[in-house]
Amino acid sequence: MQLPLGIRAHDLAYDQLDQIATAVSVKGFHAVQLALAKSIKNVSTVTGSLSPGYAKHIKHVFNQHEVNIAILGCYINMIHPDEKQRDKLLDRFKEHLRLARDFGCSIVASETGNVHEKMGYTEGNFTEEAFQQVVESVRILTDEAGKWGVTVGIEGGVNHPIHTPAKMKRLLDEIDSSQLQVIFDPANYMTPDNCHDQEGVFQESFALFGDRIVAVHAKDFIIEDHKVKMVPVGQGKLRYDLLFAWIKKNKPFMEVCMENTKEPYIDEGRRYLERMYRES
Repeated sequence: MQLPLGIRAHDLAYDQLDQIATAVSVKGFHAVQLALAKSIKNVSTVTGSLSPGYAKHIKHVFNQHEVNIAILGCYINMIHPDEKQRDKLLDRFKEHLRLARDFGCSIVASETGNVHEKMGYTEGNFTEEAFQQVVESVRILTDEAGKWGVTVGIEGGVNHPIHTPAKMKRLLDEIDSSQLQVIFDPANYMTPDNCHDQEGVFQESFALFGDRIVAVHAKDFIIEDHKVKMVPVGQGKLRYDLLFAWIKKNKPFMEVCMENTKEPYIDEGRRYLERMYRES
């Protein structure tokens, strides 16, 4: 069974569309996560600047290299403390949703933001108020997604308002929409306290929302100075055997996109994931 493996476009050392598409293919990937604002130089993603024609052009360039856009990244602070700025960001995400099909993609993804304008760790993200703000914004986005028959992919993590598998499950229950699905990044849930029981973290996640996972992010982590530090794929401690065994059994051919892995680690990281998949 083949592993449909992809990579984030902005982890490559190129910023022109043709160069990116060529590099993805030459590196042996079949999919890409494309965050326009982070990937392609001189492309405006200000609301109103994208068009169906441009989206189709981007799709065509990747298709020429037999690469599909697995995830359209639109990473916004969906709980930005300035409500006017928050509305602008949500409008930008809505535009990505409207054009997703023209990109040949059905998933537009984001993390869940930060209570502060300057993103970073804060326990303010873990409050009920922050959670309810996420619910409000995600509901707006899923309502829009339903109009266009596409999916909102939400990614959780320990520094986000959706910081545990249980919080992710609660968000899914609160919204109760099939337009809302999960981008699962297991490294994002690792802490110095739980990293020694990765099997428990994986099993909890799969039990709570495994049926809602539509794509996976692949990176790695180590513990340094009693803190989690993200590292390139294959350079850390993540139990990919647990992840891939579950995928093979429950979600065959689900796309896995490498992230946080740049040169000179890309080829090595791809080979590592392919080997772990074969052996799982």
